[in-house]
Amino acid sequence: MATGTDPRPGTAAPGGVLHPARAAIGARHLRRDRWWLAPAGTAAGLLAFVVYSTWRAFANGDYYAAPYVSPFYSPCVAHNCVPMKGGADWDLVGSWWSLSPALLILIFPLGFRLTCYYYRKAYYRGFWASPPACAVAEPHARYSGETRFPLILQNLHRYFFYFAVIVAGILSYDAVLAFRDADGHWGHMGLGTLVLLANIALIWAYTLSCHSCRHIVGGRLRNFSKHPVRYRMWGLVSRLNARHMQLAWASLVSVAAADFYVYLVASGAFDDPRFF
Repeated sequence: MATGTDPRPGTAAPGGVLHPARAAIGARHLRRDRWWLAPAGTAAGLLAFVVYSTWRAFANGDYYAAPYVSPFYSPCVAHNCVPMKGGADWDLVGSWWSLSPALLILIFPLGFRLTCYYYRKAYYRGFWASPPACAVAEPHARYSGETRFPLILQNLHRYFFYFAVIVAGILSYDAVLAFRDADGHWGHMGLGTLVLLANIALIWAYTLSCHSCRHIVGGRLRNFSKHPVRYRMWGLVSRLNARHMQLAWASLVSVAAADFYVYLVASGAFDDPRFF
């Protein structure tokens, strides 16, 4: 127990003198490194993807070059979809939809990424400066977290995860169909096949590394020893989860690259090399 004058900040010493709680520093922070580079780079990367994906989503063209289909347009569920040989083109919404078919599908992977824990941190810091960086004060006077509309909708992340798994399954089907030629014959492989395979591998890695997936696999278990299978699955997801940020960026780049490759082939700007 302290005796005499108590030097702890924020405590009153005998005689009623209150020690200051913290040093009187006028600067917002004392960081001297280029702390703004990380959030600025994140914002630039996300903005570039938003611009590109918006252009491609509204383009409504050059998204199918047999046997390749852009991941932005699969599954194609509108009446105005380009006919695909065996691809995931299902007329589920009727002829009333006249806009790009991509707008009906991108809401699910987009919702999954927007509500992702890592992406929330990324665009909160990059676009809203909430907070700008570690040890840098937040410029906003009020902070309510994710308890109010619209940020309370971030809690829909788990439900978007279920839809993301379905979309990833369909894109896996598209990658298998890429082992055909333009006439639908099996046993062929081109550069586009490798592009779609790499993309779906990264999409699955990112999807399974999700925090919600980790909780679904191993959450609410009182004793892992009684659930050895789920424990092994939880361990695998946990290892992926440790690379969630890297997988988020890698899969974001790969899905844009896959779409751009299909665009080049479909528009005639590039001939797909066939290996066999």
